[in-house]
Amino acid sequence: MDREFLKRGVKLQDISPLDRLALVGKSAMGALHYEPEEGYKNIIDDIALDDLAHSSNAILKGSSEEQIDELFALGGSSAGARPKILVQVSSDFKTIIDSKKSLEDGYSHYIIKFASRYDSKDIARIEYVYNQMAQKAGLDVAEFHLFEGKKGYYFGAKRFDRVGERGVHMHSVAGLIHSDFRYPTLDYDDLLKLTLHLTKSVKEQEKLYRLACFNMFANNRDDHAKNFSYLLDDKHRWVLSPTYDLTYSFGPGGEHSTLYLGEGQQPTKRDLEKLAQANGIKGYKEIIAQVQEAVSLWSQLAHDVGISKVKIKEIQTSLDENMES
Repeated sequence: MDREFLKRGVKLQDISPLDRLALVGKSAMGALHYEPEEGYKNIIDDIALDDLAHSSNAILKGSSEEQIDELFALGGSSAGARPKILVQVSSDFKTIIDSKKSLEDGYSHYIIKFASRYDSKDIARIEYVYNQMAQKAGLDVAEFHLFEGKKGYYFGAKRFDRVGERGVHMHSVAGLIHSDFRYPTLDYDDLLKLTLHLTKSVKEQEKLYRLACFNMFANNRDDHAKNFSYLLDDKHRWVLSPTYDLTYSFGPGGEHSTLYLGEGQQPTKRDLEKLAQANGIKGYKEIIAQVQEAVSLWSQLAHDVGISKVKIKEIQTSLDENMES
């Protein structure tokens, strides 16, 4: 494969699937790698998030391809709603280097997101606070960090599909059951049954139920099939992955991408209770109460990281409605 597609004027959608896989190489999510690893070979030792954020937004708008080589080298793409890069981050979060190098001592593999052209300037801080709330709600959350550049903030999370240099096998629900994540075709009842069947563990099923509660109360309606995944552990058992892509969102047509016993527009606490009863979730009342308590911290946590008062109030209004339902 040559580098013709990296020259100016080439549209990203014109890059062939094989060329894209060759660019992904060993950086793919999970344990699958693609060989031969081709394309951009330069190792990047000094990554400036502000510059990459500017370039990724310009590329998505179609107005520039500045630094496109660097974005490709770092695994960046416009896949999903927000561009993202795969990198190594030092333990003090002060240095970010290329993930294609062998893992350096004192570094961890991270995924860092940039805002899309439709996002508010608070998007990274909102996701950071949502992960704080999820953690307080008892969800399994990967290590996360709010990176501060000279021109903005960027949300990053430690990759749970990596243990040192070793990749961990990972399967999203979308890939597992061949569900088109672009359409709201799933129900949390389906996911709870799938989780119990795949993991053979009521504890893993309970984790999924806790996430369903969080997504409802926190108004995370972009809860599509690619946002639920399973990992293969050291004993060759499938377990639910840590939560990811947690943020305030509207979903398709203002509804949840995954329904609550058929309800997507205005699911209620009663729907959560029925969901638990239908799937034998013990202690569901305590789970609901814990999640509600954590989500109630939104305004305080958002204020602490400097989210605008207008955005805090906007989100709080939605959360209040969900809590009272």
